Amino acid sequence: MSVKKVTFEEGMEELESIVAKLERGEAALDESITLFERGVALTKEMQKMLETAEKKVKLLVKDGDAIEETDFPEGSGV
Repeated sequence: MSVKKVTFEEGMEELESIVAKLERGEAALDESITLFERGVALTKEMQKMLETAEKKVKLLVKDGDAIEETDFPEGSGV
C-alpha cells in the first residue's frame, strides 16, 4: 500500500483517527484491515521523517569542526 506524502502532523492526525475507528470496533473486517494497513504504512513513513529530522539536528549541533551529539533538554516539549 502506497502512502501519499503527508506532513508529520497530518500523519499523526490520520493515525489518531485510524486508532479511534479501530478502537470503537464499528468497522467491518475488510475496512479494519485496510485501516490497519494504512496505519502501518503511515507509521513507517513517519519513522523515516523522524530519522531524517534527527540527522539534520545532529548536523546542526556543532562544536567547532567536530559534530557533537546533544540530547534535547528534558521538558523542552519535543
